[in-house]
Amino acid sequence: MINGHPFIMTVGCVAGDEESYVVFKELFDPIIQDRHGGYKPTDKHKTDLNHENLKGGDDLDPNYVLSSRVRTGRSIKGYTLPPHCSRGERRAVEKLSVEALNSLTGEFKGKYYPLKSMTEQEQQQLIDDHFLFDKPVSPLLLASGMARDWPDARGIWHNDNKSFLVWVNEEDHLRVISMEKGGNMKEVFRRFCVGLQKIEEIFKKAGHPFMWNEHLGYVLTCPSNLGTGLRGGVHVKLAHLSKHPKFEEILGRLRLQKRGTGGVDTAAVGSVFDVSNADRLGSSEVEQVQLVVDGVKLMVEMEKKLEKGQSIDDMIPAQK
Repeated sequence: MINGHPFIMTVGCVAGDEESYVVFKELFDPIIQDRHGGYKPTDKHKTDLNHENLKGGDDLDPNYVLSSRVRTGRSIKGYTLPPHCSRGERRAVEKLSVEALNSLTGEFKGKYYPLKSMTEQEQQQLIDDHFLFDKPVSPLLLASGMARDWPDARGIWHNDNKSFLVWVNEEDHLRVISMEKGGNMKEVFRRFCVGLQKIEEIFKKAGHPFMWNEHLGYVLTCPSNLGTGLRGGVHVKLAHLSKHPKFEEILGRLRLQKRGTGGVDTAAVGSVFDVSNADRLGSSEVEQVQLVVDGVKLMVEMEKKLEKGQSIDDMIPAQK
């Protein structure tokens, strides 16, 4: 049986290597255009990882915003992507990644934990705490062959206080994540940008830059992640707003999407939603996180009004 994904638009196709997007452009271009709001084959993507360009974001109300997280994916040039990766390539990606990550210092100093040396309990604990990717049960991973040789050469690297994490060899070669409890998205984004650029620098020096081009931005396995690969999200409590008839419309107008509390295909627990940017391609990292910061702030204000029994009709935003 295939599990349904009520909260996510699964694209239904993946790339086997960097060249797939060129070789099979007849297949990919219309899908990219459809998934990324009319992004044309001639359009150019922009990157902005200067965290100082983000306005605000350090004042989201922690009574409503329980945690903040920014993630992206990166692919290492010269290796095929996870759906096509051989065992040898996957191990080479792991070796390269661990060497690079182990050279980080200061707030980014950390350690690598290979999946195959973890006990069942340790693994489950990390999954429950939202630190680790789930076991490969999703149809996307299984049908595309990304779960081959599991758990060989997969693992998680994180800094000492678990606020900066890197998944190795799940859906992408690397998934880089910055997260913490509470509503300080500004700090989460700062750590994300600084850490990510340090990692990119180390890979470049080792002669292995990340896959990037000016049309697709960062090249990743799933067409839905092309561009920034970025998902900036918060776990936010919206007991009243989530029952409002215009909740979906408000999210759509703010260019945001919601998932359940546990991520991709889960339900919301205790009216807590995972709210994040809907766009990845054609706008920059800063712009996408800005939409999350501004949109969540507005939704929390709406929630507070609804708690007092007041109307929010005059607060409904225009389409962004």
